[in-house]
Amino acid sequence: MYDHHDTSDRLASYADVLAGELPGTWTSSYTPAGAKDDLAALADRIWDLDLVATSLADHPLQHAALLARPDGAQLVLLDRHDERDGFIIAAVAPRALPDKAYRAVPEPNGIALVDDPFLSAEHVAGDLLARYDTALAQVRNNALGGLQPSQADRVVLTWQPDGSVATAPVDHRAGEILLAHGFVQDPQDGIYRLNGDDTQAQARALREIGPELEAVGIGTGLQHPAGRSAPTATPASAPPIPAGTRTLSVRGR
Repeated sequence: MYDHHDTSDRLASYADVLAGELPGTWTSSYTPAGAKDDLAALADRIWDLDLVATSLADHPLQHAALLARPDGAQLVLLDRHDERDGFIIAAVAPRALPDKAYRAVPEPNGIALVDDPFLSAEHVAGDLLARYDTALAQVRNNALGGLQPSQADRVVLTWQPDGSVATAPVDHRAGEILLAHGFVQDPQDGIYRLNGDDTQAQARALREIGPELEAVGIGTGLQHPAGRSAPTATPASAPPIPAGTRTLSVRGR
């Protein structure tokens, strides 16, 4: 199925096909063995305490393929060091979020893939990617200060002290709708914000996103600090972040 004549070509080619088969828009890039600093930085951000962490403990990162989505989500494809063909894939933690944002958020541990990128894309989308998107939204909400998190079927928007509105949607389709209505995604922490410089434009955007999100099966909630009047608000009813038993202090291993 795949040309095994060169390990680096094989990894890069597999990543290219996988990126094209995942839901949403993904691109892939290859990091060769000579880019030691880039590989070291990437290894530190691998968000895994299970399969991939164990593999890296025995086989330090020699090269990698990075898959990236426009909203900042990243996955890393690595060699699989066992008797089976294929690769392993892991989530990558955002660069700019503080360690405290990861507390009580279960790691979206990586998975093993067979030597078939089309079949593997289904496995990634239904397993790792779903867990990763949920974890990303949780840590981004934690970075906002312990707010109620968005979920796959509900976007929770929260007023900020400066009059802006912020959120961390789980579904990439929700992110696209927010961007189309004036929200700006911070390239560092991945959080979506709508400024309040023009309150009429802000209110119009908040009214318009509701029906568009509803059309793709996503509800909305607008949360605001006590004492603030927000006539367009709908109280959010998302449950709190589930408690975890581990604290992620070093995201690499």
